[in-house]
Amino acid sequence: MNALPTLPEIEAAAAIVHGAMPPTPQFRWPLLEEALGTTAWVKHENHTPTGAFKVRGGLVYLHRYAGRQAHLPGLVSATRGNHGQSLAYAARRHGVAVTIVVPHGNSVEKNAAMRALGATLIEHGDDFQASREYALALAERVGLHMVPSYHPDLVAGVATGWLEFFRASPDLETVFVPIGQGSGFAGAVAARQALGHRARIIGVVSQQAPAYLLSWRARQTLSAPVGATIADGMACRVPEPASLALTFQHADDIVAVSDAEVAAAMRLYYAATHNVAEGAGAAALAAALQLKDDPRVRGRVVGLPLTGANVDAPVLAGVLQETPR
Repeated sequence: MNALPTLPEIEAAAAIVHGAMPPTPQFRWPLLEEALGTTAWVKHENHTPTGAFKVRGGLVYLHRYAGRQAHLPGLVSATRGNHGQSLAYAARRHGVAVTIVVPHGNSVEKNAAMRALGATLIEHGDDFQASREYALALAERVGLHMVPSYHPDLVAGVATGWLEFFRASPDLETVFVPIGQGSGFAGAVAARQALGHRARIIGVVSQQAPAYLLSWRARQTLSAPVGATIADGMACRVPEPASLALTFQHADDIVAVSDAEVAAAMRLYYAATHNVAEGAGAAALAAALQLKDDPRVRGRVVGLPLTGANVDAPVLAGVLQETPR
C-alpha cells in the first residue's frame, strides 16, 4: 500500500480523469498575494464536476475496478462528503449502485448532492470512524464492495491534479496540503516524486482533529478525539497507516489551523478571488497565512490547493458576516 504511482501510472490515470473533466486552472491573485506577502499560485480544484479534488480518485478507482470485474456488485463507502460525491459521480458513469454512510450532523448540502448523483445515503454514528465501521459491516452483511478512503487507485487519481499543478507552475517552492484520510497528501508526494520536483510539502490538519499531527510528531499511530470543526473534510480520528507512513518520510512539517484561521481564509478567498472555499478547502491558505513570516513562505513561491467549495450556504453566510478579531 505504500508504493507510490509512477509517472506513467499517473499519466494513465490522467487520461481517465480527463475523459470526464478538463484540467483545473491555477491562478495568481493579487489581493491574496498581498495578504500573504509572497508569490502564491492557487490550484482551483473547486472547479471539478463535484466541486472538489476527490472526484479524480473516484473516476480512476471505478474505471480500474470495473476493468477487473466481470460483474460489478454495488458499492459502499463512508465519507464526510467529497469522497462520497466522487464515488457517486463515477458510479453513475458506470451504472453501478452506491451506498454512502455519513455521520449524523453531516453537511446538509453534501448529503443532498450525493443523493442527487444517485447514491443511497445512510446516516450513522457521530464521526467518520463510526460511519466507516458501519459501512464495513454493511458490506460484509449485504455483499457490497467496500471502497476505502485510501487506496493506490485513489492516490493515482488525486495525483493527477498535482501533476497538472507542478507542470503548470514548476517554480513552486513550498506547497500546503490538507490532510483528512491522507489521499491528498499521498497524491502530492506521488506527483512530486514522479517529476523529481523539489517543492517542500507541508501538511495541514485542523486543531479539532489533530491525529495526524500527534502521530507525525510521535512517529507512531495515535488516535485523537474529533471536535466540531468548520473543516469537516479533515475530521479524522484515526490516521490511515499507509498515508501516515508517507508523512513520516515526506512531510517537511505538519501544522494545525484553528477554525478562526480557516474562517479567515475562507473570507480572504471570497474577497480576493470571489471563489467559495469550504473549510478544508481553505485550510492550505489558512496554514500559509499562519506561517507568512516563516522562511519557507516569506519570499518563496507558494502552492495552495483550493481543494473544495462544498460548504453549506448558512455556514458560508455566517463566515462571511463574521467580524474578524
